[in-house]
Amino acid sequence: MGDINHFEYGWITPALSYALSVLGSVLGLVCAGRIRTARTSGQRAWWGLLSAWALGGTAIWAMHFMAMLGFAVDNTRIRYDVPLTVASTVIAVVAVGIGLAIVGTGRLNAVRLIAGGVFTGAGVAAMHYTGMAAMRLNGTLGYDTLRVALSVVIAVVAATVALWLAMTVRKGVAVFASALVMGIAVNGMHFTGMSALSVHRHEGANREVTGAGVSTLLVPIMLAVIFGVVGLLYALLAAPTDDDRAASAYLNGRRVSEPAAPTPAPDPVGLRARSTLGQPGNPFPSRRDTPPR
Repeated sequence: MGDINHFEYGWITPALSYALSVLGSVLGLVCAGRIRTARTSGQRAWWGLLSAWALGGTAIWAMHFMAMLGFAVDNTRIRYDVPLTVASTVIAVVAVGIGLAIVGTGRLNAVRLIAGGVFTGAGVAAMHYTGMAAMRLNGTLGYDTLRVALSVVIAVVAATVALWLAMTVRKGVAVFASALVMGIAVNGMHFTGMSALSVHRHEGANREVTGAGVSTLLVPIMLAVIFGVVGLLYALLAAPTDDDRAASAYLNGRRVSEPAAPTPAPDPVGLRARSTLGQPGNPFPSRRDTPPR
């Protein structure tokens, strides 16, 4: 049995993973709020995609990978299978996107909320254990069935609460408080699933472990997170808010209610520009006004 250390670098990795989950939750909740105010199906699909990426890609998957940086097993290197790692990302984003589509179409009710929460929670659990299966080390992975089941339950409950918050929370302080709670739930699910893991090392076997190292994956993943967050912020800042729409409607109403300026009569030969005879208040010219030569 290999000795497992979940905090090889101390509290740095769990603190960063919690910060990522809170950041992704804030962006995801704000984008989900735009789904409710969108006027067309295309706008709803766009904001749903951004919310799925923020929640599934940043709050869940990036948090998972950051926490995995602190995972170590004595006397063995850890590598990652790249296709499975990418697949875990896709699973997280797609699961959250489908969950948002379930609760975001039509009136929100208990049936939709539970169905979306179960589907999304199962997808999040699948993402977690797919990411675990992507690990390559000199040993065999084993899982405690009870703790795995507990982690799935936590994932389903957390996903249900997250979807409910995404459809109901709108105020800034409430969004931030909800993101703090969601960060605790996501991290709790992750470390509960990690606590179910045991590693049976291959004694006497000193084979080379294949796969990508953490340092190889860290740079592209962090770049994807940074560009994703910047893109989300740009989309949120560029899109008009409810206050912007109300101000635009008010200005348009003012323009319609104001009387139009009178249109001058046509002057095809330019007489109005050359003479002042027809202007009120101008005296009629006489020969006395003509200066002597």
